[in-house]
Amino acid sequence: MLKVHARNLGNVAFLCMQGQIVNGNTEALRNAVRLQSEAQSNVSTVVLDLAQVSTVDARGLGVMLELRQQVQAKGIGFKIMNVSKLVARVLEVTRLDSVFEVTSGVEFFPAVSRRHAAEMRFASCA
Repeated sequence: MLKVHARNLGNVAFLCMQGQIVNGNTEALRNAVRLQSEAQSNVSTVVLDLAQVSTVDARGLGVMLELRQQVQAKGIGFKIMNVSKLVARVLEVTRLDSVFEVTSGVEFFPAVSRRHAAEMRFASCA
C-alpha cells in the first residue's frame, strides 16, 4: 500500500510517499497530485519525496510520467527528491533520469547548507 502525505511550504507542494509505487497501487499518488495541482492555485512546483519508497515498477514509472505531463501542462514544475539507490538505478536503466528533474531539495531550504543535506532528507516530510 502506498501512503501519500501532502505538505505545502510556500508555493511548493511536497508529496511524501511511503511504500511502493507499483501496478495497482498508484491511485493515492494520482489523487494527491490532482488535488495539489487543481485545488492549490498558488502551487508553482510539485515535489515527490521518495525517501520512503522502496520500489517503483514499470507501471509506477508510467504513472509518474503521466502526472509529470499533466502538471507541467498547467505550468507547474514537477520534481522528485530523496531518491534511494534502488530507485535511482531504475531511473538510470530506463533512462528516465534524463526526463525527471531529480533534486536534492537544497533549493527549497536555502538556509540549510549543503553539508547538512543528509539531515534534510526528511525535512520536507517531517
